[in-house]
Amino acid sequence: MKNLVTLNNAYRLLNHGPTVLVTSAHDSQRNIMAAAWNMPLDFDPPKVAIVIDKNTHTRELMEASGSFAINVPCRAQAEMVVRVGNCSGRELLGKSPDNKLAAFDIPTFPAREISAPLIEGCVAWLECRIIPEPHIQNTYDLFVAEVVAAQADERVFTDDRWHFEGHDELRTVHHVAGGAFMSIGDAFKIGT
Repeated sequence: MKNLVTLNNAYRLLNHGPTVLVTSAHDSQRNIMAAAWNMPLDFDPPKVAIVIDKNTHTRELMEASGSFAINVPCRAQAEMVVRVGNCSGRELLGKSPDNKLAAFDIPTFPAREISAPLIEGCVAWLECRIIPEPHIQNTYDLFVAEVVAAQADERVFTDDRWHFEGHDELRTVHHVAGGAFMSIGDAFKIGT
């Protein structure tokens, strides 16, 4: 038996990548937001695509600096992901140049190649430089970027592979709509 899905909810049928935290910085301002619509795009040079609404403070900082960071949070950070995803950095503008980072006491460390901060406790970090594509940015809120540096938590990523066994709290989280999340499951291998 098949269930009809309303077209405005068809996107929920696709298993996208993990929910990420996007950090950005320009001049003295820094910000963070949660984003679920992101994906790898190319291998060499490595590229990613991410949707960032034109009304966000993070996007303003991204466009001004030409860069941003993708921080991959883990299950232990799920509550923080929801908190930063449910408010705008603009609401806190003027109270602190760090906006949500300061308001939620989120620890950061410096990136290697860009000005955006990286979030402590995440399991992976990608530093990205925007590849200007004004039409798709303005029409679809879609940004294409080259990954210029990447790091991962060695407890769950070594030899270019994820391995979460024994570290359930470090599994990546995936937003599946309506405030519901799943964490990545057990790995399995087919063939050699």
